[in-house]
Amino acid sequence: MARIDVIMPQMGESIAEGTLSKWLKKVGDEVKSDEPIFEISTDKVDAEIPAPSGGVLAEILVQQGETVAVQTVVARIETEKGAAVTTAPAPAAPAPAPPAPAARVETPAPSRRAAEPPSRQPEPPSRQPEPASRRPVEASGDGPVTAADRLRHKSTPLVRKIAAEHGIDLTVVPGSGHAGRVTKNDIVGFIEGGQPDQRTGGRAAQPAIQPSVRHDTGPGAEPWAGDRVEPWSRIRKLTAEHMVMSRRVSAHVQTLFEIDYTRVAQIRARKKKEYADRGVNLTYLAFIAKAVAENLRKHPGLNAAVGQEATIFRREINLGIAVALDWGLIVPVVRHADELSLAGLARAINDLGERARSKKLSPDEVQHGTFTITNPGVFGSYAGLPIINQPQVAIIGVGTIEKRAAVITQPDGTDAIAPRLQGMLTMSFDHRVVDGADADRFLADVKKTLEAFPDDAG
Repeated sequence: MARIDVIMPQMGESIAEGTLSKWLKKVGDEVKSDEPIFEISTDKVDAEIPAPSGGVLAEILVQQGETVAVQTVVARIETEKGAAVTTAPAPAAPAPAPPAPAARVETPAPSRRAAEPPSRQPEPPSRQPEPASRRPVEASGDGPVTAADRLRHKSTPLVRKIAAEHGIDLTVVPGSGHAGRVTKNDIVGFIEGGQPDQRTGGRAAQPAIQPSVRHDTGPGAEPWAGDRVEPWSRIRKLTAEHMVMSRRVSAHVQTLFEIDYTRVAQIRARKKKEYADRGVNLTYLAFIAKAVAENLRKHPGLNAAVGQEATIFRREINLGIAVALDWGLIVPVVRHADELSLAGLARAINDLGERARSKKLSPDEVQHGTFTITNPGVFGSYAGLPIINQPQVAIIGVGTIEKRAAVITQPDGTDAIAPRLQGMLTMSFDHRVVDGADADRFLADVKKTLEAFPDDAG
């Protein structure tokens, strides 16, 4: 008879904690090795976590909705079938879903496991807090905990980056997150409030972007009798924050081009079976991704990001492909897309989309995108005006591809109206760093590539 610890996994090098969003099994259920038993949400992805061993789920130590550090024991599996199950009345879980019928058991964390850092007593008001690098380390049962360790557990890499850029000591920023964690809204609000910059001898920190209005979620509507209220998932919350921030930060401008996909359709019809035999679904999106990747190298201003009063031209071309999920939107990234063939791009897009829907993506697969493509046309949309995926400077929206009447010039020079397979490509770009002429030149080249796609593309 043995009990196996089930831990909160580290879903990427920069991930310090995760939220246990849903238990897929309850105490007393039999589980198989590698069978998903709970779902987690990080600030990057949602994922299903498999059981490390087969047996019976004997204890649940972390309830739905709780956020804990990586390596925290969240449950225990009894490896001998039919073993006794220890249960106790469960506390109310913070999430709306009912908690599993097991109590949170306070047990010492095994050695080398990350524990929630102890809360620090506030300094007297008259005393200025010392910089993190000069604070003494605190001891715990697992050895000394450095100031850097405390900061790592109190903020995400993005928050620490913003703090470093503005010379802000995170220990003086009030945190509204779990266990006092400093969130992005906390640090942005702290900076926009004109708080002192420790790096500049007390002068007020200047935010990278001066918004005309602060982000405000508004008062929110009240439910009426008979309404169904569905709390946002973590991914929905993150998407909402990201989209509102992007509209506030970037000077959005859109341009629209109509594309004749007749030639692409002919090539696709010839190659579709060949690709299917190789296990690849050849879609129009693969052709569009190929054309975009090739032309980003010629137009580096579209494969860029905005820095501190500077434009960062990305060396890598990493295409984000937006995937609509039942519970939100996610953008997995095809790395080094310009180095892939048409078949390679089609395979990568199919694979990332399937794993996004089955919650099998790792955090690394949704990071470091340099340009994004979203495809509302798959749902029948004629054209869309997408919001830029920060910190990128442009995003393309693919409209539905269908037969339309078009004027064509025949070989003898006369014009005629004929059915052509057409669709809209729209691009939103950040006018702070991308001029309209540059955006239109790029999209014109994408159009040219698609309408004269080479026969030997493989």
